[in-house]
Amino acid sequence: MTAKEYALLPLFEKFLKDSSKGKRLKADGTKIKKQTINNYQYVSKYLHEYETQFNTTLRIKIFSANNKRTFLTERNYWKKFYFEFTNFLYNKKNCFDNYVGAVIKVIRIFFNYVNKDLGIATGDFYKSFYVCKEDVPITTLLPEQLQFLINDTDFHSSLSPSLQKTKDVFVVGCTIALRVSDLFSIKFTDIEKRADAFYLPVKTIKTRTAVRIKLPHYAMVIIERFRLTAKKRKTIFPPIPRTRFNDQLKAIIELATWTSETGKQRTRRGVLPLTIELSAAFSGFLNKD
Repeated sequence: MTAKEYALLPLFEKFLKDSSKGKRLKADGTKIKKQTINNYQYVSKYLHEYETQFNTTLRIKIFSANNKRTFLTERNYWKKFYFEFTNFLYNKKNCFDNYVGAVIKVIRIFFNYVNKDLGIATGDFYKSFYVCKEDVPITTLLPEQLQFLINDTDFHSSLSPSLQKTKDVFVVGCTIALRVSDLFSIKFTDIEKRADAFYLPVKTIKTRTAVRIKLPHYAMVIIERFRLTAKKRKTIFPPIPRTRFNDQLKAIIELATWTSETGKQRTRRGVLPLTIELSAAFSGFLNKD
């Protein structure tokens, strides 16, 4: 790279490092959350894969607004990148609009960092990177279905130990209505006892909103079950990879015979909705992150 040109990926790694170490802060002065850093890491992975697939090295060139030829060259370069990179996400990685939009949003944030924090004038071509969005329908859990999961001991006993754990996590999650990231972050020491009742004061990871939730008896029974096997673990629930948790929850749904075919429409570039046949169950809970 020349003195007026930078390789993009090393700058993105610096963006990652500064964000994770607190050198780069949010607009309100608070540190970037761990979940957000994880999202940045996924975007870095996609950019590496993109360079490999297209046998190219993405570069950022210092932009001079006074040079029309340079303006046209850079505009066309980033228009081509946006088109090819979003195609890569749609076709190679099988992503839908909401996820592609989230990735592009991170890239826009990165360019803003390069311009304002590093003082590298890239031009504002990145502002034309369109952030796609879609409305995803949510399937909810019926009250009688939740009561079944809470009270049917025969069904609980029929499940494998791993499915029993997933069912218990899900029941508590439905009861206290927290996002998945918040649910798996709860510690035993977070629970407060007041008189004869138990409460969970939490500050949600995404919104930082403070709430105090009263825990019903059945939730405390489940929590005590996890305490017996926790050993040195501080969190109430053991970490379960999101994909495995999703798959196990679908298995529970099928064993409970709560399955039916339902169409869920997802879009790519806002057009040609795809109909995917899913088990009719609890996508609302799983998508709360």
